[in-house]
Amino acid sequence: MNEGRFSVAGRLSSFRHAARGVAVMVKTQHNARIHLAATLLVVALGWWLRIGAADWRWLVLAIALVWAAEAMNTAFEYLCNVVSPDFSPMVRNAKDIGAGAVLICSVGAAVLGVLVFLPYLQR
Repeated sequence: MNEGRFSVAGRLSSFRHAARGVAVMVKTQHNARIHLAATLLVVALGWWLRIGAADWRWLVLAIALVWAAEAMNTAFEYLCNVVSPDFSPMVRNAKDIGAGAVLICSVGAAVLGVLVFLPYLQR
């Protein structure tokens, strides 16, 4: 395969692989399903409250950040399991740090959600 040439078929194939990765993540990771539920709840609440475009921008950014962190953490965990299938304190630390990154993004997104939704809910 010639990696330097652009092709529509190649790009479509890349999108299919990426979509498969997201599907695997949602199917295999409990936290990804929690993120999915939270995403659907936020979108439904934003639609119901008719939030403004500026607020949507913040929510979309927060949702994307959490999903990206979860995807990277999941990929990292899969890779760690292949490289070091036996228990290793260093691998455990690496996995915990990756999970911590998702936690940081999730808490930030939750705080942002409160800041966005609270004025609408207080009306």
